[in-house]
Amino acid sequence: MIRAMPASWHDPELTPLLLVVIALAAVGTTVLFLAAVVAYRRRRTARYALLSIVLGLLVTRSVVGLGTVFGVVPMTVHHLIEHGFDFLIAALLLWAVYRGGSPERADRTDGG
Repeated sequence: MIRAMPASWHDPELTPLLLVVIALAAVGTTVLFLAAVVAYRRRRTARYALLSIVLGLLVTRSVVGLGTVFGVVPMTVHHLIEHGFDFLIAALLLWAVYRGGSPERADRTDGG
């Protein structure tokens, strides 16, 4: 039997800590994402584009987490997005490692 999630899914005493952790994750991944976009614009390779996409997904996860804490994103949607993005990030990173091979081969496949 499936049970509905209670209205208060988090401990109110820990909410400030939760907000700080998610906000730091959002700021940190946003900075990394912007650095990756700048790097991609300079290099214009598939590897840098992939890195930008993965970091963009991490930023989105943090935004969804904040939305969930503030009650904007329902918990079910939160789980679908977060776990779906977890799978997508893992698959993209594994694909990058698989396609990477040796540095010489990676340079040829990236157009560099």
